[in-house]
Amino acid sequence: MPTMADVARSAGVSVATVSHVLNDTRPVLPHTRQAVLDAIDRLGYTPNTLARSLVTSRTRSIGLAVSAISNPYFTEILQGVEARALEHGYSLLIADPHDDPAHERKVVQLLHERRVDGMIVAPSANPRELVAYLGRHQVPAVFLDRLVDTPADGAPRHDQICAENAEPTARLVTHLAELGHRRIALVAGLPGFSTTRERITGYRHGLAASGLPYDERLVAHGDSESPGAERATAALLSLTAPPTALVTANNAMTIGALRALGDRGLSVPEDIALCCFDDFAWADLFSPRLTAIAQPSREIGARAVRLLLDRLASPDRPARTVRLPCVFVHRGSCGCPEEPGSARRPEPPAPS
Repeated sequence: MPTMADVARSAGVSVATVSHVLNDTRPVLPHTRQAVLDAIDRLGYTPNTLARSLVTSRTRSIGLAVSAISNPYFTEILQGVEARALEHGYSLLIADPHDDPAHERKVVQLLHERRVDGMIVAPSANPRELVAYLGRHQVPAVFLDRLVDTPADGAPRHDQICAENAEPTARLVTHLAELGHRRIALVAGLPGFSTTRERITGYRHGLAASGLPYDERLVAHGDSESPGAERATAALLSLTAPPTALVTANNAMTIGALRALGDRGLSVPEDIALCCFDDFAWADLFSPRLTAIAQPSREIGARAVRLLLDRLASPDRPARTVRLPCVFVHRGSCGCPEEPGSARRPEPPAPS
């Protein structure tokens, strides 16, 4: 079996240089790096991951804890995380916290006990125990999609990344208002999520910008799930003065809302207009196609890995919060003609 010394001889470099290429511990000139990689491929060299972890105290693994992995949004985030992690020689250990604070704490502990180098976590609505565990054990971590409140001293403790939420939601509301709607309802997510708070804020900003009053009866929580959204939509439709337009705050809740509308024989957009936060691969297969806010999900995943690797390289650097812009995808469910080419999902920005 070839050794690291064999790779070094074949590439014409030192063993230390081979180590730097394998462990990404020091910059190596591109042509030298390629020579090492070519020698590894030529010789069929396989690094001894266990031995390397004992020497470096690193396992080259990342723990990923996200709920609802079957959700297309988180599936695309996972693809972004995996691609960027593999690019840097890291493997993934994946767990589903089920958006339950107690289970979340257990999942994170299990990942930590498996000696992952760091974690990427989509926190629950009550992440107090999660944050305490990560801080107590000084686990490098990045929060994605849902932000954790900044401590009273104003210094974030963990790197975080998410999409913009307020402005894109406001755009959906103002678009519906421009079409003449005056009773625009929101099916909001689970209370406690930062995404829920920010999308409600955006909804209110959109109403204010359109000169419309805020009516708390037009906001119903679907708890970020399809069944909850079905119940919430049914409640909104039962109001004495029901809404003429509906904004759903994630893709799972869009499905629940459509079920509730279908149960009542209501057509979109003839009977009620619909816009949704979250685009997904089959949003343009509905009839009419769904007007939506598309999040850069793959880029969120890729950037989360970059933030974590930066943290591993510089543990004392100030924590960062990164927000990425969304794209308004104009289709037909809002009640106006589709723009040419709008039926197709926008290509996500290249991860950076």
